[in-house]
Amino acid sequence: MIDNPYRPFAAEIIELRRETSAEFTMKVKAGADFCPGQFFQVSLPKIGEAPISVSSFGPDFIEFTIRAVGTLTNALHEYRVGDRIFIRGPYGHGFPVDKFRDRDLLIVAGGSGLAPVRPLIQKSLAGELGIRSLKLIIGFKNSEGILFSQQIEEWAKKSDLTLTIDKAEPGWSGKTGLVTEHIKKFPKDNLKNLEAVVVGPTMMMKFSTAELVLLGLKEEQIWVSFERLMSCGIGKCGHCKIDYTYVCVDGPVLNYPHASRLID
Repeated sequence: MIDNPYRPFAAEIIELRRETSAEFTMKVKAGADFCPGQFFQVSLPKIGEAPISVSSFGPDFIEFTIRAVGTLTNALHEYRVGDRIFIRGPYGHGFPVDKFRDRDLLIVAGGSGLAPVRPLIQKSLAGELGIRSLKLIIGFKNSEGILFSQQIEEWAKKSDLTLTIDKAEPGWSGKTGLVTEHIKKFPKDNLKNLEAVVVGPTMMMKFSTAELVLLGLKEEQIWVSFERLMSCGIGKCGHCKIDYTYVCVDGPVLNYPHASRLID
């Protein structure tokens, strides 16, 4: 019997956490051979299916941090512990963790782009990737949109972390300004040993990668993750195709020399 690559499997919800007014984290009981940066197709019968990045995982669980902005994600928002969702995957290429070994790692994340790099941060700080050092630049539009706030406090104790919001607001005593402003302050010494990961909204990635190149970083030292409406997940339907690239198969993580030359 030929296995159907489109057939999802049921996964029980074992924990739910509110992150912001619009985002929540759903932890399901499931295991998968997974690389940080890959994604799953999450579905509900009679409602639909959507690609969701993994924000954490372990031997017997997967976490999805979901923004309730559409039919499926709003429906997921109504689910409770003990309910079951359907998932299939993982799909795509994740971050090239083998290339990061014995290197300095810079991660620049904007908004919900923090979710797909969270497993990369967790594994880096746990010493599982063998990197030399970790620098984090994390930006949000405002303080109400900050994801994983308690965990960010823990990360700050173990890494060089910059948390910033776009503009000053009452009660905020932290850093302000777009992430690009803080990239400009990155030390230029020893860039040869640096690998940079940039994930976030399209315009944020465009200008952040440009700042890294101006800083002196070579394009091949930069990695980005594309957000597209992946449908089949296996490069057959063409929904996520940009030029000659199927993001669901060739990405979502792409080396910058490849990503920068794609015309949508």
